[in-house]
Parts: sequence; C-alpha cells; structure tokens
Amino acid sequence: MTATSSETPRPTAARTVLVTGAPGAVAVAAATALHLARRGLRTRLLAADDPHRTLDRLLGARLSAEPLDHAPGLTVARTDEQAAFRRAFDAVGGRIKPALDLLGADPLDPEELTALPGTGRLALLRALHDCDADVLVVAAPPPAELIATLALPEQLERYLARLVPEQRQAARALRPLLAAVAGVPMPAEWLFEARASATAALAEARRAITAPGTSVRLVVDADARPAEELRRIRSGLALHGLRTDAVVAHRALPAAALSSADPWLAARAARQREVLAGLAAELDVPLLLGGDPEAAPQDLAEELYGGRPDPAPLAAAPWTVEDRLAEEGLLVWRLTLPGADRADLDLVRRGDELVVGLGAYRRILSLPSALRRCTVTGAGLTDGVLAVRFAPDPALWPRG
Repeated sequence: MTATSSETPRPTAARTVLVTGAPGAVAVAAATALHLARRGLRTRLLAADDPHRTLDRLLGARLSAEPLDHAPGLTVARTDEQAAFRRAFDAVGGRIKPALDLLGADPLDPEELTALPGTGRLALLRALHDCDADVLVVAAPPPAELIATLALPEQLERYLARLVPEQRQAARALRPLLAAVAGVPMPAEWLFEARASATAALAEARRAITAPGTSVRLVVDADARPAEELRRIRSGLALHGLRTDAVVAHRALPAAALSSADPWLAARAARQREVLAGLAAELDVPLLLGGDPEAAPQDLAEELYGGRPDPAPLAAAPWTVEDRLAEEGLLVWRLTLPGADRADLDLVRRGDELVVGLGAYRRILSLPSALRRCTVTGAGLTDGVLAVRFAPDPALWPRG
C-alpha cells in the first residue's frame, strides 16, 4: 500500500460486504453481488480467497486483477497477491540495494519474486479502499483470517507509534546539526518518509474498514449445528468493532422436505429446522436460508433475497463509560461482545491500556483519560456485555 495525496483521494465504495464462513461463502458472495447489481447499484465482486477458482466456475469467466464486465452493473475481479508483493518490494528495493551491493549480492529480478505468506492480506486491504463502484462484495478469507486482516491496520499503526513516535519527527531538521556537532546518531531521512507513507496507507485502510457501510456477512452450514462456532466468530468481530449484517444458513432443506415420504429426509429436515429456529432466536440480525449448493448464482440470489432489500449493517457498538461515582464511587467501562463466553475471556490492565482477549482474538484498547487515573476493582461478562469496574486512585484523582 502506498500513500496518496489528500488532494486526490482514492475512490471508495459506499457499501462493502465481506462474505465469509462455510465453503458456500463464495456462492453467497456471487449471489449477493448479482442481487445488488439488479437493484441498480454499480457493484464490484472481488475474489479475495478463492484458490481453486470456484467463482470462475460459477460465473463461467476467467477472473483476473483487471475488472471484467459480467452483467449489467456488475464487474468481477480477483486480488493479485503477486502484484501486491511486487509493489511492496519495489517500495523498499531502493533502500536495500546499497546493503546488497556491500555484500556483493545480486539483486533479485522481478521474475524471481514470489509472494510471501501474508501478502494476500495486503492485497485485500488495498482493495477495500481502492474501488470506484457503489458496492464492493468480497468473497473473503475464513473468519479467523478475515478478522486478523481487518485488525492489521490498527495493530500496525500502534507498532509504528512505538517504533517511530510522531514527536521524533521534530528532530528531522536538527539531524545534520546533532550528527556533526554532538555526534548523536539520528535516524535516516528515509525512515521518516517510510513512516509517513505507511501511516497514510494504514489510515486509508482503517477508514474503509470502520466506515458505516462496511459489514460482514457470515455463512454457516445448515447441517453443522453452527451456533457455538458462530458465537465465537461474532464476539471476535465485535471485539474489533466490526459489524455483522446477516447470517446465511447454506444447504438448508426446503420446507417441502418436512412432509417427504422418505422418513429419513423428513426427520433430517425437522432436526435442521429446529436448529435454525434456535439460531434465529439468538441472532439480532436476519437469518437467510439458501438451499442447493450447486444452484446458479442468480437462482441463489432469488432464494436468499427475493425482492427484499439487502440487509443493512448494524450500528457499531463502541465502548462506553458509565458514571456511578455518586452511588458507588465507581466508573464502569462497558464493551458489547455478543456471543462471548466467560471461559474465553482474558483481561489485563497494562498502564494506560486494556488488553482484551477472547479465545484466539486479542485487542489492545487505550483507556480514556479519566480511567487512566483509576485502578481496576473487578470485571464481569453478562449477556454479552463486558463491564470493567474502575475506582478513582486517590493519589491521581482531583480532590473535591
């Protein structure tokens, strides 16, 4: 990712739908894109995790990084990890060439460069803020990888702030003087330039991820009894402030199967309907049912959405602070984590930060100034809401 001038911002889709989950997620992404295009929206369908080119087979087209017109209002493409890696390598190639020359090593030819693990994440992040359509629909990586990808800009910004603090850039003008007079070693100019470029690129990615129109659509297998897994995924998304707009139960049997003459099929349909009814009761977003996994995308679109509008993303549930100083002498910091399990929760106060872990997911949150002057007295997780109790520290809290 490279920085761009503030005068020429990259085009960004007003709505981004990241479809992830069960193997049927690619088909659901294709159906969703067709549905939105039919509603008159300029739509881009992007394959960000489709190593076996399932989307190519569904659409009957060979996808590449160059957008291809597939249907009225719909273009399709796939991320190019190789191109993303070459761009990243080109950005640092000039910096490492002197070191290679010093070692007598030959520089790598462009044809020798092969994408390293993790390059796909950079390609996806770039695509999120580089789309000139009204809607971007992404056949995204599996949930755990997707959450890690969307959390990456915030994490990298934090590392940059630690390694090259903003205030140190004030020393750029003094670097030659300090180096010549006092012999104080100072970072090279390119380090500050690289930080500025990386900061701008990460800010672009974060704006696209946190935009009100960005949401995640989760696909589960209707036969897999997915409730417990779905709770963990949704709590991981919520921990990082990511919105869910709907859950799609793929391979759901039709209602007619309940009255089938085949007792095995009728019993299976009854069990499935019971599981899905329980799942729907837990959700605060729509549960959409999709049937035949081999159905054409246009048929699946009709089955999932019909003439209904596309599900809208839920509003993000930011953390809040409840003032209970008058009643109990406490401030209570709350974070909504739907589906979170107390057994998976890990909570650590570290200086001015709160480290929150939920199983495989982890986020470091900066505390507001008032809570920095408090000590933690306890915490609890009830009905999907994490509440951390803070008591004012007499040594730091203003008197009176």
